[in-house]
Amino acid sequence: MTGPKPSNRKLILGLTLGSLAMFGFGFALVPLYDVLCQQLGINGKTNSSAAEYADMQVDQQRTVQVEFLAQVEPSMPWTFGPKVKRLQVHPGELVRTAFTAHNLSSREIVGQAIPSVTPGQGAAYFNKTECFCFNQQTLAAQQQAELPLIFFVDPDLPEHIQTLTLSYTLYDISARSGSAVAKAGAAK
Repeated sequence: MTGPKPSNRKLILGLTLGSLAMFGFGFALVPLYDVLCQQLGINGKTNSSAAEYADMQVDQQRTVQVEFLAQVEPSMPWTFGPKVKRLQVHPGELVRTAFTAHNLSSREIVGQAIPSVTPGQGAAYFNKTECFCFNQQTLAAQQQAELPLIFFVDPDLPEHIQTLTLSYTLYDISARSGSAVAKAGAAK
């Protein structure tokens, strides 16, 4: 028996190269998406580390409405939400508020909050000096906690942005966090 015909070899080579190209493109989509969103200012991602607050000129002539939203991963037995739903702040002003969390289950759960700001162009001007989202939150069974948030809106926020919405989604990361409960479950 002889090998594949030359035309079949070309087809196989073409399909193999096409498959590799599609795999490479799919692999590159996430970093390309991040770069594109960052350049266009539409990603809504906030800083993942604390910003430094230096005494700055507070713009008393301007008010920005900051709204707070919270949601919990559907399978996570917690309640989670802001203490206040909206605040009127002056750009440059250091603002303190908090969210509350309550573990409704009969076991310890480790949560991680992921923030997002809308409109995405405003994310670069929303600075958190202290945020529960910088750390994992461990709550024992039925435990409640107040989670602090300290932030300021940069005075350079474009004039057309009059409302910023800070939204958090809370995820159960107990299995990935190395908590005592996760370790005990893995040992069984």
